[in-house]
Amino acid sequence: MSETATIAQAEIREEVGRRYAGKIGGAAQKQMAKSKYKADIAGGSLKLQESRIIADLLLKDMSAEDWRQAIEEDNVLQKRSPGTAARQASLLRARLMTMSPELWELVRDGSKETATHALLAAAVKHSAILAEFLDRVVRERFRTFKHDLPRKLWDEFVLHLRDEDPEMPVWNDSTTRKLGDSVFQILKEAGFIADTKNYLLQPVQIAPAVLTYLRETGQKDVVQCLQVTL
Repeated sequence: MSETATIAQAEIREEVGRRYAGKIGGAAQKQMAKSKYKADIAGGSLKLQESRIIADLLLKDMSAEDWRQAIEEDNVLQKRSPGTAARQASLLRARLMTMSPELWELVRDGSKETATHALLAAAVKHSAILAEFLDRVVRERFRTFKHDLPRKLWDEFVLHLRDEDPEMPVWNDSTTRKLGDSVFQILKEAGFIADTKNYLLQPVQIAPAVLTYLRETGQKDVVQCLQVTL
């Protein structure tokens, strides 16, 4: 990435930090900072069409002001309010920025399958709780030839993580449910479950272009989380 792009992305981060500062209490911020498990994935699923737009904006090396203009004034994401647009843009950008511009191009220009799997890779990199649910729970279901992924496994998984990590935030039932909703929707969009009613599992072959990118950039941990059906 160019020096201009790096500076622009830093400006965007600072702007987002100012915009949402103070919305989370100090004690909660400290607790979240200590644990790798965050609740930000509750903000949305993969959102392919919106992510294509965000990837395009990132590839344009936009300044913080141009970014704000595109998201809040021009409403490129077609959201009902500037605040909603800014929050969703912030989440999708944060996911994509765990990767390099080569992956952004796969998101923007790739086929539906390639772009979706690229977004899944970014989401796994961005969210430890999604990554570990895939690697532990979904992998075990395929390994033991189970045909479904019951929602109760999510609640059991969260409780297990809390036992492992005492610094993990204590989410109420509503937040835990929303996190599960987002995770299961991501799995549906990526093709791992046939629907979010019966939660039937199906194997997924990750797009070759995405696997090539991940291997060339040394991201074996992400590849492992994606290839849970092997």
